Amino acid sequence: MQKQSISTESILKRLKITSLNEMQNSVITAFNKEENLVVLSPTGSGKTLAFLLPIIQSLNNDIEGVQALILAPSRELALQIENVFRDMGTGIKVSCFYGGHPFPVERKSLKHPPSVIIGTPGRIADHIDRDTFSTENITTIVLDEFDKALEFGFHDDMKFIIHELPNINKRVLTSATKTDEIPEFTGIKEHAELNYLPQGKQVKGLSIKKVISEEKDKLPTLLDLLCDLGNESTLVFCNHREAVERTNSYLNKNKITSTFFHGGMEQQDRERTLTKFRNGSSKILVTSDLASRGLDIPEIKHIIHYHLPSKEDAFTHRNGRTARMKAEGSAYVILSKDENQPDYISNSIDTYYISKNIELPKAPEWETLFIGKGKKDKVNKIDIVGFLSKKGQLEKGDIGLIDVKDFFSYVAINREKTQATLKLVANEKIKNKKAKIEVAK
Repeated sequence: MQKQSISTESILKRLKITSLNEMQNSVITAFNKEENLVVLSPTGSGKTLAFLLPIIQSLNNDIEGVQALILAPSRELALQIENVFRDMGTGIKVSCFYGGHPFPVERKSLKHPPSVIIGTPGRIADHIDRDTFSTENITTIVLDEFDKALEFGFHDDMKFIIHELPNINKRVLTSATKTDEIPEFTGIKEHAELNYLPQGKQVKGLSIKKVISEEKDKLPTLLDLLCDLGNESTLVFCNHREAVERTNSYLNKNKITSTFFHGGMEQQDRERTLTKFRNGSSKILVTSDLASRGLDIPEIKHIIHYHLPSKEDAFTHRNGRTARMKAEGSAYVILSKDENQPDYISNSIDTYYISKNIELPKAPEWETLFIGKGKKDKVNKIDIVGFLSKKGQLEKGDIGLIDVKDFFSYVAINREKTQATLKLVANEKIKNKKAKIEVAK
């Protein structure tokens, strides 16, 4: 059997990572020794790289077809894992399948099967049910954030998938939460566990404060708090999709640049929202608990609990989006005067008093453009930079993060130059192709 000979050092160099952390080294060692492995580690600690590195080394060059399957509970997490895999620059074919992505496009990509498939349980179960790829050579399965997948109702899909994999000899489960029981359908009876979850309830570098709203409707208090905190990256958590949209609408009407995110949105809308937040076009993201785990979003300065979750775990995961990697962050709990503070929050937390002299924060430096061409049109990041520099007359410093999807792309540009740029490129072609270019709504 001929294994991959790609060195970890070369992969880390491409990723611009100087060294692996303790958890990642432990996972790699355990992966090579154990048949069944459970990895418990906080969101943002590098679990994706920890299991991808040994998977790559375990692939057999002599075998054609799928050898490893990675299941993720959300489309965004699946895409994030795929991006990390591609950034590793191994040349190994990988495919990512998920709901909201055209099934015919996915089936066509399987004409030449990848070595690794990443996807959501529902879509992967659909592929296996339709026999679009062979499961005969799949020996490794990863259930990433498996407890979240169960919470999202993927029990039956994951059970079906694992039942259809006859030759599994390596099972890896990851989570940011300690679980009492491993589901029987995983086939795991005995396992090694690596637990890197923080022992204390309070995250180092995190300060939690409460803000008292004089009114039952807490929206004016939220608005004042955001103005007081200024133009810094902030997640505002609500408990329901309707509340997410209502809250975001209120902020926009009051001239706060924010966007929203929840599981009921169409896939393209979800991708656009996260792109705008990542590239700095919007500093404030109003969201459900879908954004509390597993998403590749930048370091967050502030967490605001507009609604408090019913369970302590959810509160912990929300707060885990800030004060990561030795950074400092703050979490704010907004309570109306008649609202009871849950038992899982200490009575000793300080009250935060909003300044009386507050101003609306400035609009973000960046604005996101939509370009109606992507990977399938042979358009890449270099093409977009060249197009905007030459035809849009933008300087290098005026172009921010670029995200190229299959059929379209997003690019952040200097907000002050948006209108001028749109006029300059209105009738121009990118790679000899006419493309729709507009501000991403």
